Amino acid sequence: MNITDKIIEYIQMNKVSTTEVADCLGKTGVLPGIYPVNQGQFRAGRVKWVYAYNESNWDVHEQIRDVQKGDIVYIEAFHCNDRAIIGELVSKYILLYRRGAAIVTNARMRDAHKLIKEKYPVWCAGFSPVGCFNTKNEEIFDRRIIESRKQDVDGAVIVCDDSGVVLIPKAHLTEEFYGKLEAIEEQEDIWFDCIDRRKWDTFDTVCLKKYKEL
Repeated sequence: MNITDKIIEYIQMNKVSTTEVADCLGKTGVLPGIYPVNQGQFRAGRVKWVYAYNESNWDVHEQIRDVQKGDIVYIEAFHCNDRAIIGELVSKYILLYRRGAAIVTNARMRDAHKLIKEKYPVWCAGFSPVGCFNTKNEEIFDRRIIESRKQDVDGAVIVCDDSGVVLIPKAHLTEEFYGKLEAIEEQEDIWFDCIDRRKWDTFDTVCLKKYKEL
């Protein structure tokens, strides 16, 4: 098992929250303004990075053909304004037929009532009934962005829960980061033991870390 799969498995088995993952990243990694459509869902998996631009989702339809089982499809939209990037049809194709684990996008989604009814694991920037156009762009997308995202984001790891979405860049997918995940899980157990069983206050527990004196 490679280190990326090892990290994904650990996060899934222990349900390591986005809060804890962000702490392991030095309180970074959040994809801003992206929140769950449905509450109570947790997903962690490898990123399939997909792009859209200039109010067109033509490239999205083309790229999602390659989604693999367990992928978290991260659709990053550029210059799409407030238009919804996809809706129920594409979500169903990705999640049911391509067997993707989740959909994350920095854009809006449409068909909110259907996404909610089906309890689809979708994290997005809001909703709009007005979608992008499924017409091919005449302007070629910036290759520098594609190369940058392919290097840093595609194949990285995303964790999603009720708090939002955190991305673990590929550079952090190391044994050292795996150790940080283990350490923060142990720390959380200690902190709650201090509060629940020892009846300490949070200042003694979190700030002074008096449990280290025991």
